[in-house]
Order: sequence, then structure tokens, then C-alpha cells
Amino acid sequence: MSATTGTTAEKADATHATTTTDATNTTETLQVPSLTKSAESATSPEAGTSTATTPGVSSPPDVRRAPPITARVRRTALRTVRRLPHLLLKGATRSAAVVALLLLWEIAPRAGLVDRTFLPPFSEVADAWWGLATDGQLADNARASLARSFSGFGIAVAVAVPLGLLIGWYRPVADLLGPLLEVFRNTAALALLPVFVLLLGIGETSKISIVVYACTWPILLNTISAVRHVDPTLLKLAKSMDLSAPRLFQKVILPASVPVMFTGIRLAGAVSILVLVAAEMIGAKAGLGYLINASQYNFAIPQMYAGIITISAIGVVFNQFLVTVERRLSSWRVPAGG
Repeated sequence: MSATTGTTAEKADATHATTTTDATNTTETLQVPSLTKSAESATSPEAGTSTATTPGVSSPPDVRRAPPITARVRRTALRTVRRLPHLLLKGATRSAAVVALLLLWEIAPRAGLVDRTFLPPFSEVADAWWGLATDGQLADNARASLARSFSGFGIAVAVAVPLGLLIGWYRPVADLLGPLLEVFRNTAALALLPVFVLLLGIGETSKISIVVYACTWPILLNTISAVRHVDPTLLKLAKSMDLSAPRLFQKVILPASVPVMFTGIRLAGAVSILVLVAAEMIGAKAGLGYLINASQYNFAIPQMYAGIITISAIGVVFNQFLVTVERRLSSWRVPAGG
């Protein structure tokens, strides 16, 4: 009886030990994956840094970092490299006609197609241009011409744009000034050049005044046309919102008039240089017109063509500047394709 009881007790102890061992192993098995997962999350490259925290110190918030500057620069460089063939093709297409003209200019005098005395090769003109640039004559004359041209152009813009807006919007003002405008708009500026010289002398005042007169009409007439041809739908919408007259001008009239207005401004920019050159040929002591006229009298033909090329280059650069300003002021417009 006692032996049977002892055997039963031993079996119970063995069963209890086995159960305890299994429970311990199960607990360790459950803890190990948890620790492994914590370690993986702490060392994961997606986390960036260890997520272990010090007791009593709160963990920093999850802030999304901006891409490094080097990465952005690299992406910009890649986009530029990808667009490089397109940009080169576009530049070659735009400059093909100019290059062809310069080649013809170089070849025709050398081949005897024209008299090289009156039309020297382009290489000789380029040498003359460089000589004028190095001794300072070109810079001095160009500075004098640009000061006169930009002064007259700026005055014309300041006067013609407000006057064109006023005439285009208010019918009584248009009826009052209309006949006077028709008289002067059909009178060429160069035809009035002797009048300006007689009244204002041969100094700077007459030259700037003739530029102002010549530049005023393209700006004025295009501004009047721009105001009168504003989309009537835009005006009806603006009036339905009870906009005041100043707000109507600011929000509707001016933005809608910018494209046509800048057409006149660009025409005036070209006129300002052309008229000034003609004015500088009469009684001027400096300027590109004076340089061209003096070179002709001295039979320095390459220098004469160098002055003409300089005037053309200034006109192109000035026109591109006005185009850039127009695009900046007309950025609200939706392109025709989109």
C-alpha cells in the first residue's frame, strides 16, 4: 500500500515538473520573437535611427526629412542633360538663317559677286568692330545712344499708356482728342525732325523729343485698341459683382489689355532706336548714328557696318527684354494648347 502511494506521488511530481518545463519553454518562445522584432525595428534602415528610448525622455516626433540638396541638384542636372538635345536642336534651328546670312556675306565679296570696297567680307567687319570695342569708341557712342533712346522711350510709355487707357475707356475724351490724334498719327516723325531742331536746337532735348514723339503713337494706338476690345463677357461678370471703377481697371481692364498693349510697346522699342540713329546724323557729336555717318564720310566702310551691326544687336536684346516682361505680366493667360 505504501509502495503504491509512493509510486503515484513520484508520477505526480514528474508530471508537474514536465508541465513547468513546457510552460517555461513556451514563455521563452513567446518572448524571443518579441525581442527579435524589437531588435529588427530598432536596426531597420527604414527607421533611420534606433527607436530605443531612455526612461523619462519622450521620443521625438516622426518628421519626414526633405531630400538632400545633392539629390535635387542631381535630378535637375539629369533633366537638363535629357533636354540638351532638344535645346541644341531648337537653338540651331533659330540661328540657321543668321548663320547662312553671315556665310553669304563672307563668301559673296571674296567670290567677286559684289564689290568688296562697298561691302567688305564679314571677317573684316568683325575685325573693325573689335578695334572699335577695344579703343572705347564703340562703348562711348553706344552709351550716348542708349541714354537718349531709353529716356525717350520711358517718357513715351509713361505718357501714352495712361492716355491710351483714358481715351479707350471714356468716350467723351475720345471724341475730344480723336481728330487731333488722326492728324498727328499720320505725320512721320522724321518729317518733323527739322521742326524739332529749329525749335529745340541740336542738343539732347531735340533728340529725346523726337524719340518721344515717334514712340508715343504705337503705344497709344495699341493701348486704345486693347481697352476697346476687352471681352464683353469679362466686363459683364465684373459689373455683376459690383466692382468699383478702380477695381474694374485693376482686375479686368489692365490684365486683358496687356498683350495688345505690349505689341505697341515692342514696336516703340524698335522705333526708338531707328529714329534716334537718324536724329544723331544731324548735329550730333556722339552716338551710333554719328559713328555711322562719320565712318561713311571718312570712307571707313568696315567701321560703318560695325556700327550698323551694333544697332541691330541692341534692338534684338531690347526686344527680348520686352518679351520677357510681357510674359511675366501675362502669366495669368492660359496657353492656346492647354
